[in-house]
Amino acid sequence: MKKGTLLSVLTGLVLTVQSGAVLPVQTAAAGEIAHDASRNVQEEGVGNPFHFGERMAPENTPVDELRAINHKMTVQQVKYALYKEIDEHWDLITVRFGQTEREKVYALFLGVGTLESTLGGNGDGADIETAFSEGFGVSSAHAYGTLQTAVTAFRDPGTSFMQEEDVPELEWYDLTKNNFYDAIISNHMGVRKIIHFIRQAMVDYNLTGWQVVRGALKGHNTGWANFTSDDDGYYKNYPDEGAALAQWYYEEGHLYDNVFTWTKGEVAAKQRAGNPWEDWWYDREPSLEEITEKPKTTESTTTTTATTTTTTTLTEYTESTTTEDSSEIGPAVLPGDVDTNGQVQVADAVLLARYLAEDKVTVTAQGKLNADLDGTDGLSADDLGALLRKLAGLA
Repeated sequence: MKKGTLLSVLTGLVLTVQSGAVLPVQTAAAGEIAHDASRNVQEEGVGNPFHFGERMAPENTPVDELRAINHKMTVQQVKYALYKEIDEHWDLITVRFGQTEREKVYALFLGVGTLESTLGGNGDGADIETAFSEGFGVSSAHAYGTLQTAVTAFRDPGTSFMQEEDVPELEWYDLTKNNFYDAIISNHMGVRKIIHFIRQAMVDYNLTGWQVVRGALKGHNTGWANFTSDDDGYYKNYPDEGAALAQWYYEEGHLYDNVFTWTKGEVAAKQRAGNPWEDWWYDREPSLEEITEKPKTTESTTTTTATTTTTTTLTEYTESTTTEDSSEIGPAVLPGDVDTNGQVQVADAVLLARYLAEDKVTVTAQGKLNADLDGTDGLSADDLGALLRKLAGLA
């Protein structure tokens, strides 16, 4: 079986298996969050609790299978996929956006995601495509994913499109179907595209303060970050609406759950009544100062202390080594705890599925021992099946 096919099948199992009981996906209740709530999010970000890689699936995965994976994402997973990109490039984003509060940036991208796709709450996960009737890559409005990133964000989209080559700090992916339809890369390119328009707003149109980010959101949707007039209804319907929605997610505590709203939703009437840019967003001046990007880190495990859970109680937990052949690694400390964070949860099944599909994730030596649930040497789909049954309370 091809890697892409295997990944699609395994991920589908992890996200949708029902065997008399729904799997306890960490997002069952609106108030539950996937990351360790004791983390200092401002300093560390949320980590990567769903173990997203630099791609949603291997690069050669057939597009229909890739889109099927994206389609299965929950609202919470869609949110955390956005946060992954923000966390990886926080040093750049905080300077370009002029915002030092990380959760406000999270919220702003939820606002944009609501404007463009309602964060997967429409039943499509991150699998949203528009303006494709003329064929792939023909229309500048051809857009995909949570942020509806247009083909113009990619390198070499065609001679009729302007190249957005002024964000050297971020990877610039070529316009291929496998890049375009990968939800993780689409998010990355959406972030890159908005930063391109932040630069345009400052350099080409001399905007300052919160008008820079406001103009950049306008540019993300129209292609031009220029200021027209505060009476322009376009601002009310796109950038200002996005900021009001962002403020709602932030103030009402919906950054980390499965809750979403719709554009113009009445739930955000209070935020919409004022000026969210002046009342809530504004922090300091956006800047184009040179940034030296830190190496990318995709965190797969963060907890290193004893933890208890309603699924399994761990009385003693010692941080496992990352050395693959360490002689100090003993038998399974907690069967099913693939990410060795002291808990057995759906994130472990996701990690194991991706490991089996050779999707560029790391499982420590201890994690492999914990994952070997069928008692045979090596890891296989049988171990994943056993873990899924365990999570469903059937083993």
